[in-house]
Amino acid sequence: MRFPRLILIVLFSIACGFLFGQDSLTIISYNVENLFDCQHDSLKNDSSFLPDGMHHWTYYRYQTKLDRIAQVLVNISGWESVPLVGLCEVENERCLRDLCYRLRRFHYRFVHYDSPDERGVDVALLYDSTRVQILSSRPVHVDLQGDKTRDILYACCLIQQRDTIHILLCHLPSQLGGSANTKEKRLIAKRLLQYQVDSIRAIQPAATIVVMGDMNTDPADDITGMRNLMLPLQQSGKGTHKYQGIWSCLDQFYVSAPLAEQAHVHIFAPEWLLEEDSKYLDKQPKRTYKGYRYHDGYSDHLPIVLRITK
Repeated sequence: MRFPRLILIVLFSIACGFLFGQDSLTIISYNVENLFDCQHDSLKNDSSFLPDGMHHWTYYRYQTKLDRIAQVLVNISGWESVPLVGLCEVENERCLRDLCYRLRRFHYRFVHYDSPDERGVDVALLYDSTRVQILSSRPVHVDLQGDKTRDILYACCLIQQRDTIHILLCHLPSQLGGSANTKEKRLIAKRLLQYQVDSIRAIQPAATIVVMGDMNTDPADDITGMRNLMLPLQQSGKGTHKYQGIWSCLDQFYVSAPLAEQAHVHIFAPEWLLEEDSKYLDKQPKRTYKGYRYHDGYSDHLPIVLRITK
């Protein structure tokens, strides 16, 4: 009677290994929409996210926001942590420490650099320290010739002491002021991304590279040597962000071209992350604020999940 039980244990171990790191790698990209603490930073324009600011951003609302983000990440990951999580719109290290505390059973640490963005929102990379080692990291400054935006975060990661992956995490300049008027800013950032990809491949031609984050424009295959995995989802009418009734995949994953057949992406969109869109019908992300009215939601973006299999 012991032999069948042994087979079940072995099969279960193989299944867990396949799903959680032995033969696949899972990565999340999530714009969490204004994860600010409620303390003033004199070097940043964060006044609207203070208790006496326009958003009346209190300690309670900050703690609730952290709970909401942790809820999303736990529901994506299930039993095991997702090894790498890219976040957009995070104010500072305090926010990241508080979020990691809520996710402490996953042993997350983070990579973060303060960027020149005037509002103080940055990108950050969470990583499971039991499975991921950060070999090197640095901010990549986007020079907009007088204007300020978020830096690109570069990290070289060793997964399970076996595989090296290069991450470029972005939150490109927004469309505030009109898509056409801000297009050149995003093109500058895309040229910088191309330079970073080319530099990695010049040293390691077969490198595993992932470009991820909020690109603030529709997906396109516009980085040589990389494939944008969000194109089919956009073409099917799906999206991560909804504006005036139209879904778009602002949040994107690019992977180095040889990985394209092994990479699969989906938008995490359970019912509890959505609400009815009374103006334009259908559903929309349940966000933290509607204008300046507190709405007790999650984010105006939906997270995207990448799985690379072997």
